[in-house]
Order: sequence, then structure tokens, then C-alpha cells
Amino acid sequence: MASVVPFCAIRPTRDKVSLVATRSYLSYSDETLNEKLNNNPFTFLHIINPDFYEKNKAKDYSERFNMVRAKFEDFNNKGVFISDNKKQFYIYQKIKENGHSFIGIIGASSVEDYINGNIKIHEQTIEKREHLFKKYLDITGFNAEAVLLTYPNHNTIDKLIEEYSNKRAEYEFTTTNKSLHKLWLVNSDADISTIQTAFSEVDNLYIADGHHRFASSSQLYKDKNHINPSNKDFCMSYLIAEDQLKIINFNRLVKDLNGLSKDEFLIAVEKKYTIQKVEKAFQPKEKDEIAMYVENQWYSMVAKSEFVEREDCVEKLDPSILSKNILSPILGITDPRNDKRLSFVDGSVGLKDIENKIDGKEFELAFILKAVNFSQLKDVADNGRSMPPKSTYIQPKLRSGMLIYNIND
Repeated sequence: MASVVPFCAIRPTRDKVSLVATRSYLSYSDETLNEKLNNNPFTFLHIINPDFYEKNKAKDYSERFNMVRAKFEDFNNKGVFISDNKKQFYIYQKIKENGHSFIGIIGASSVEDYINGNIKIHEQTIEKREHLFKKYLDITGFNAEAVLLTYPNHNTIDKLIEEYSNKRAEYEFTTTNKSLHKLWLVNSDADISTIQTAFSEVDNLYIADGHHRFASSSQLYKDKNHINPSNKDFCMSYLIAEDQLKIINFNRLVKDLNGLSKDEFLIAVEKKYTIQKVEKAFQPKEKDEIAMYVENQWYSMVAKSEFVEREDCVEKLDPSILSKNILSPILGITDPRNDKRLSFVDGSVGLKDIENKIDGKEFELAFILKAVNFSQLKDVADNGRSMPPKSTYIQPKLRSGMLIYNIND
């Protein structure tokens, strides 16, 4: 039984939403970030980077987060934002240039559900990052990036979303990457009740993206006075059905062969994988198959069955098989998360671009993996396990600053 409730969002005015809402600032290069801050006075990036124009930069995180809060209040006082006066749900749709559409409901999900295990995780968090974001939430008093949650398709929710998608949206704008964004307000008491009842029939929700945000919200919740209910009891979430989720692969690029020649490396790999040369770049499709590119040659590699732990939901995944049989014993990469010889690139980067990185000697070899599917991710979460580092790149990625959750309300 999932507890999902409406909330009063703080959000940009209709005339400014396209200027305010932004991708996560971490996704921008320094050059692009500077360009956006210089040329758009309304971008939410000014709130996240409050000392951009200041000669004296913030000395520590506490000072920086207080500056974020002050800049947010400045935007509010200048009329950039409005505050909804009725608790409601929001339906958000993103349509990419290629026509792929994501649509779901933005509401507030129960932190108690997370603590009790009714909201499942598939990724371990880093405690230091948890504490830092909890401090950010505590000082700024708001959260501008919803956690991405997914749930089994539900006919009632699907029908309601379809009804709203045929109405005029409150927000409708296109961004420079040619994605179309729409937002509908769900403030009818009957529709609000329908959504809450439907989610109460869902046994479990699954975090697709935003593990650290939810973990930090739970820390904030544990510190609060539990006499009176408050917004700290919930975490702003974007809930989409399982069939809406898109999981993209993460590929691996390695700086060197750990002192081995190409022939020595291939001999070592052949003990664990069946290797076959192929003429050109390809995306692997077969069970336990990965692609490899080294010294101007592509290879198809299928793991030998005796080196795959079929009964283990994590160890049978391609990233685990690769790490256990090649990265660690042959290439000496025992800590994939932190080893500087290993880089990860998501599947949106073309194979030709990866070839160029190898041919240009930026890296020595590349491993191309299949995307983990949702049933595999769900299996890992249901068993209380964690995916290997950089196993999934999950879409949609949400814009920051389109809806803001007031933690102290």
C-alpha cells in the first residue's frame, strides 16, 4: 500500500516557466553553464549558483546553502514564482525530439514507506552525500528535483492521465534540445481522491532515479518532531508506470591493458569468454554477450556458462560478469566506482564516438554492454540487493525548478 499525497507547489509563472526550468546543473559543461547564467536572468541555475556574480565565493557548504535560500527568496519576492494555495497533484509529460513520450504524476511520497521498505531501492547511497543533501534541504527549505519512482501499470491511473493529456496544459513549452514539456494541474477533489486511492492499491514503488534525494529526506524526517504532520513526512516524486521507464546501457572505457600486450590480454580473456572477430561496431543482443573494441578491431564476446552465477540476481548481470572475469582479475580494476583508469559513458554516446576515443589513444579499449531491463532491476530491488556501479542510465531526466516542494510548509 503506497501513500502518495497532493501538495502545494511553488512554481514559475506561466510566462517565465520556459526560462526558469532547467536541466540539472551537473549536466552542463562550465562553458555552457556560464553562458546560461550570463544570458538568462530567470534560469533556476542562478538559485543553485548564487555566488556566480560574487567576487567572494562561499567559504563552505553552510554559507553556500544560505546563499541559495536567499537567492530563492529574491526570485520569489520579484514575482518569478507563484504558490498554489490548494494541495493538488500535477501531471507532467516530456516528449523528446524522436517522439518518445514520458508522462506521469508528480506528488509527495511517504518517507515512512521508504523506511519500511515499501519503496524499493536498487542502488546503495554514499553516506557523505546523504548528509550533505540533508543539510542542503534543512538550510534551503525546499526541494526542486523530484525523485523518479515507478509502479506496475494501473488502469485507473492510466485512464485519468489520458483524460488530462487531452486537455489544455497549464504549461507547454519547448526547450533548446527540442523536447516538448507539458504540465497539467489536478486540483479536482474527485480526481485527487482517485489518484490517492489508486496508489493505495499498489504494494510497492521502486526508485528509478534519486536514491540520495530520498535517503536525505528520510534523514530529515528522522530528525523532526513527530507530534504534528508536516511536509518533511513526504518527498516530492515523479511517478510513472513501468512501461514508461526507459533504461539505457552504460559502456566501459579503459585507459590501458594493465601492462599486457593485446595478444596476452586476448589469451587471458578467452579463458572466460568465447571470442569472435566482427567487421564493424554493433550493439550486443545475445545472452551474456558484450562487444569489445581494441586496436581497430571489434569482437563479440559471450561469457562461458561456468563463469556465470545464474542463481544470483546481481552476479548474473553483464556488468557483474565483466567486472568479476575481466576488469578485476585481468585489468586490475578492483574498485570500478573509484578507479581512474575506468570511465563510464551512457548508451546515448554513439559507437563511432567511442571508436574515435580508442583510435585517438584517449583509451585503450571499450566494452559495450546491453541495457539492464526493468524486470532485472526489480528482481535486485525485491531481494534487497544493489546493482553494480553505473549499471543503468534511466530516463526521463526531470527539469529542475519547474515545481518546488516547500519542506517547511
